[in-house]
Amino acid sequence: MQSTPQNLIVIYEDNHIIVVNKRSGDIVQGDKTGDIPLSEIVKKYIAKKYNKPGAVYLGVVHRLDRPTSGIVIFARTSKALTRLNKSFAERKTQKTYWAFVKNAPPETSGILTHYLKRNTKQNKSYAHKKEVPDSKKAILEFRVIKKLNTFYLLEIDLHTGRHHQIRSQLAAIGSPIKGDLKYGYAKSNKDGSISLLSRKLALTHPVKKEEMTFIADVPEGDAVWVACED
Repeated sequence: MQSTPQNLIVIYEDNHIIVVNKRSGDIVQGDKTGDIPLSEIVKKYIAKKYNKPGAVYLGVVHRLDRPTSGIVIFARTSKALTRLNKSFAERKTQKTYWAFVKNAPPETSGILTHYLKRNTKQNKSYAHKKEVPDSKKAILEFRVIKKLNTFYLLEIDLHTGRHHQIRSQLAAIGSPIKGDLKYGYAKSNKDGSISLLSRKLALTHPVKKEEMTFIADVPEGDAVWVACED
């Protein structure tokens, strides 16, 4: 793993893919804010490292919410992008997240099933126990893996990929993520992050066909994240 002059943390790279550890606050792809997205930072990194003239190709495969940190994979070729898109769409990748909550879930492990309805004006998803018009079924599996003072560290495997799925489903059971004001946590984190980390990504390499697993280090500077690795 290496850190570049742009504070880009590269977990893995080859001719076909590049995997980075996104910091909270970075946006993966350009939006109406006009802020420089992670995709452009990665392009500049590739151009400089490999002395590439002209435009650098980089395909955005998936995204993470702005206040979330952790693993993001980009495609360096159109072939890799097509195959990764297919792999993600068919749920052949395995994404595991870590999240800190203050209120313990009702059980130490379990499967949550909700129907999420997205409100685009609020940029928020609401979790319902039963299907409602325009809702999408959302399923995740969680387990408590550590207790730190007043916080619980959950490990979460997604069975579906919905807008703000983890954030809304945990809030629905009374366990909003630390720092997540939008979903009911009492106060924000000092750096504006939420304590949600895309910790692990397991997939088949789109060209080499090898099984690969990538793991992101926890964010620096936050006491609860630092403590969870002790």
